[in-house]
Amino acid sequence: MRIRTLTRPERSPATDGEADVPQERRSRTVAKRSSQRPQRARSRHGASRFAVFAAPGLLVYLALVLVPIGITTGYSLTNKNPFNPPTRWVGLDNLTSLASDDEFLKALGNTVLVTVIVTLVTNAGGLAIAMLLDRRGWLYNVLRSVFFVPVVLSAVVVSVIWQAILVDDGLLNSMLREVGVSDPPGWLSDPSLALYTVSWVIAWQGLGFCVVIYLAGLQGIPQELHEAAAIDGCGPVMRFRHVTWPMLAPAVTINTVMSLIGGFKAYDQVQVLTNGGPGPGTTSTLAFQVVQTAFNGNHVGYASAMAVAMLVLVAAVSVIALGLLQKREVSS
Repeated sequence: MRIRTLTRPERSPATDGEADVPQERRSRTVAKRSSQRPQRARSRHGASRFAVFAAPGLLVYLALVLVPIGITTGYSLTNKNPFNPPTRWVGLDNLTSLASDDEFLKALGNTVLVTVIVTLVTNAGGLAIAMLLDRRGWLYNVLRSVFFVPVVLSAVVVSVIWQAILVDDGLLNSMLREVGVSDPPGWLSDPSLALYTVSWVIAWQGLGFCVVIYLAGLQGIPQELHEAAAIDGCGPVMRFRHVTWPMLAPAVTINTVMSLIGGFKAYDQVQVLTNGGPGPGTTSTLAFQVVQTAFNGNHVGYASAMAVAMLVLVAAVSVIALGLLQKREVSS
């Protein structure tokens, strides 16, 4: 009797390879999923960490900026007066009435003039002072601090100081009388000078900010560029025109936009120095007119319409200026 021994047939290499392919694919899939899990966990952890850190700032911005803008926009569409209820919906009547409001138009013209003066004075003066202070030494460090001090002071404090200097019997006119000027100008009492005086005070306070920004820009210019230009025969004027000025394009953008915004929202200096005078609306600005209409006249709805118009105007001017200056940065 024969007993047959059953033996497993040997597989060919091709068969082994075909059997191992699905196993390799499963191994790759498992490894890929295993690597994706920590990445997803890290991304979720990073998002939660960002939310924790960003939430306080976003809540403050929402509460102090976005919500007031929304409330003001809503009020601008009504005739809200807290002492003359009820409040009625008027739609765009408040906004359309601004086009024929002489006080608003005068305040708008004053604001534009103040903004132009502040932007030109702070940028030209800030650049000139920054170039003078772009040197090493303890004296120049002290002078930089001196020029920056007005920026950190309250606008009310600065205005009170300048008011003591500029009133008719103040320090400046007393000094002018001492040197022989019998009839010194009325810096704050003369309607033809008051607006320019207020503009000067605003520009003086913002000058230090421009100085710091321009100093940072000047110190970021490689000295090799000036040396190469000097070797090519360029004098100081040519070096400033072809080296310094193009390299300062980012600083010019920052200072110009900040000066525009500062000029358009001028209020504290007007309130303290002139209270909108001398005369009716001589130095009244948009911000000053909004406050007077809302709190002195109690016409909250109409004042809100002024504020909305002011917001749109400032945003439009800032966006246009930023776009033009950024194009100059690219071309420089």
